[in-house]
Amino acid sequence: MKAVLRTRSLPALLLAALALVVATLFAPPAGAATSVSTIAEVLRKNPVYVDPAASGQLSTADADALSKQIKNAGSAGKPLFIAVLPADFPTQNLFGNLRAATGVTGLYAVRLGDRFDARADSSVLSRTAVQNLVTSVQGEDTRTQLGDFTDRALANMGGRAPTSWGTTGDGGGVSSTALITAGVVVVAGGAGAYALVRRNRRRHEEEQRAALERLRVVVDEDITAFGEELDRLDFHPAEAGADDAMRADYERALDAYDQAKSAMAEARRPEDVRSVTQSLEDGRFSLAQLAARREGRPLPERRPPCFFDPRHGPSVADAAWTPPGGAPREVPVCAADRTRLADGRDPVIREVDTDYGRRPYWDAGPAYGPWAGGYFGGGILPGLLIGTLLGNAMATPSYASDYGTGYGDFGSGGYEGGDMSGADFDPGDFGGGFGDGGGGDFGGGGGDFGGGF
Repeated sequence: MKAVLRTRSLPALLLAALALVVATLFAPPAGAATSVSTIAEVLRKNPVYVDPAASGQLSTADADALSKQIKNAGSAGKPLFIAVLPADFPTQNLFGNLRAATGVTGLYAVRLGDRFDARADSSVLSRTAVQNLVTSVQGEDTRTQLGDFTDRALANMGGRAPTSWGTTGDGGGVSSTALITAGVVVVAGGAGAYALVRRNRRRHEEEQRAALERLRVVVDEDITAFGEELDRLDFHPAEAGADDAMRADYERALDAYDQAKSAMAEARRPEDVRSVTQSLEDGRFSLAQLAARREGRPLPERRPPCFFDPRHGPSVADAAWTPPGGAPREVPVCAADRTRLADGRDPVIREVDTDYGRRPYWDAGPAYGPWAGGYFGGGILPGLLIGTLLGNAMATPSYASDYGTGYGDFGSGGYEGGDMSGADFDPGDFGGGFGDGGGGDFGGGGGDFGGGF
């Protein structure tokens, strides 16, 4: 009887031994859970790392699907790095150490136990953008959180994937059993990727519709304000002193008003809003010309509208302005805002509703690119929006497919995402990590990292 039992147990022993061999082939080297260098080595070859001690948080199929999505984003992939680590992983200077060990410019996201946070080089994504993205996914389970964060980050970040992601492993021989096992993993990963793509497409369409509806509120306010300007002007083509030039100005303003209302009614995507605000900008300039003719003043120069709120009308000059925590730049301003700035006061800024409360339009999301593009045209936008959430979003290759093209050259300069910059990065972007010594600001939405406005 013992011999029979021993014989029957042989297949089970062989299967157990085979499983051990396969696990050995595909398992990360020992010490991965405690070595930032090991994590960095994996991330230089693949965008997603799951620590063996945290393997229960994200399946192999889901990790592979995320990797494929990141590598296939845009025309050359995006430099998004994701690490899933156990809750007790050392947190002191984690982000800075990981960025230095990897040596690649990019966006780094870490799920640590049930906590999540991210940091980025400022050339890839601004501090505000990182904070908003992290905040938007707090409280979700690992799979949902990483999927949502990846979707939204890829739509906003700049740069390209590192070339090292195109390399294969160490080139050593692999057994047929390992190849079969790998094939099973690939099939499972492919099924997961297909499901993820379908889910992403549906989410993208829903987000586009939601963005248009949010824009509709703002544009309707603009159209209403322009209609009120027409009423206040109180011009009648047959009034005393009216000439053909005045009547032509008035007719152009009325046409612009009608065109704006018609274009907004027909808008189906956020990029359709560009023609609406362009019509409003043309109409306001016609009103400015009409007012100058009626008052006997010199005709105004054709200038872009006031940067702080296009409803203020055509600008009268360029003024130096430095946003909080940002770099100075010259912006077109109306007469009232020029006076406010000269007196050391704040300009009157157009704020809009966002998921995070009232924010200036340049920090309200990528859908406002077409809205601003209609007012300011292509050439002027890069200088005005440099370092903003909107400017960073418009600098990405994927932006054009979602919101249209022709907004100017938004190249960020310096090391772009995916470049091997080694230790040459701003420690202010990555310093501190999850909080010195365990927790701290981890999960707080990016802290004060990411470059700023």
